[in-house]
Amino acid sequence: MKLDNKKIFQTLNPNKVWVPVLIGLGIVFAMFYMDPSVNASNLKSVFDASLPYILLAILVIFFRDLGYVYRIREITDRHLTWTRAIYVIILWEFASAVTPSVVGGTAVAIFILNKEGIKMGKAIAYVMVTAILDNLFFVIGAPIILYLAQGNIFPESKLLETQLGDSLQAIFWLSYGLYAGYSLIMAAALFYKPRVFKWVLIKIFSIKFLRKWKHDAQEYGNQIIEASRQLAGKTYKYWLPIIGITIFIWSSRYLMLNALIGAFVELDLMDHVIVFARQVIMWIVMMISPTPGSSGTAEFFFGQFFSQFLGGYTFVTSILWRLLSYYPYLILGAIFLPRWVRQVFFKKKNKVQEQEEEEEE
Repeated sequence: MKLDNKKIFQTLNPNKVWVPVLIGLGIVFAMFYMDPSVNASNLKSVFDASLPYILLAILVIFFRDLGYVYRIREITDRHLTWTRAIYVIILWEFASAVTPSVVGGTAVAIFILNKEGIKMGKAIAYVMVTAILDNLFFVIGAPIILYLAQGNIFPESKLLETQLGDSLQAIFWLSYGLYAGYSLIMAAALFYKPRVFKWVLIKIFSIKFLRKWKHDAQEYGNQIIEASRQLAGKTYKYWLPIIGITIFIWSSRYLMLNALIGAFVELDLMDHVIVFARQVIMWIVMMISPTPGSSGTAEFFFGQFFSQFLGGYTFVTSILWRLLSYYPYLILGAIFLPRWVRQVFFKKKNKVQEQEEEEEE
């Protein structure tokens, strides 16, 4: 697989943090001035929050990120040290935060792992495994949590009903079907019949109007075969920890908001289940957002999904939610990226030069 370094560094650009920040702030200010129910007193309501619940939300985020670091170490057979794994996760999250959610940071993640000394075939395999596991959590977990929510999953919002009608449900189930289909196909391709997948791919792209992408399809098929070869022979001792930590990561991602809402209003067990379930729906909406890191989209839909529980605390909770779950990765990425570039490119280059000089002597 050939990665376009120029495009990668265009994505890994610290200056890009301003784009989602400005979009997010623009939507927040628009909501502040256009919604008559939002005023200065709403901002002051942040002091009504229960400190133990706020600390719990922060703790959940910390353990979620620790789970990400642990998972990438386990997936790479501990090729990465804890420090290098932290760098990988921060830069991966940064790439996801500055690109549209529908695009994601897959190519950047492969590039980062490769520069950390992991061969390209393995880097592709590891990134594909994380993507498949993340998708399978949604595909398998969504029906379970939606069943537990007893049908109270789609918010009752006059604005959403006016703008979307019943199309929000249609969008969710269509997206769910696409995710389920994609995940099952990729899992079968990676773990069962990679060569059959390549053959089918080439046949599809041999159709006249698709022929110009045939070479790319063939290359992608080769990547799947190589990735499958790298994962062949892995035992349950390899798979069980990363499956378990994937469940932990995504549960933590959602439970953070449960803790944050609980800081302002009292929720019973069923309320917690519904809040958790609605995040699954909102995640799909955010995934099809064209803005970097779903900026603007997330802030807008938050109110539509959770105002039923939060009432006058909706506006300030949405700001805290993004401040805790999104903006830290923009800041950390901008800080860690220059250091990582110096470590990976310049230090390695200097080491090679020193070795060459020693050999000449």
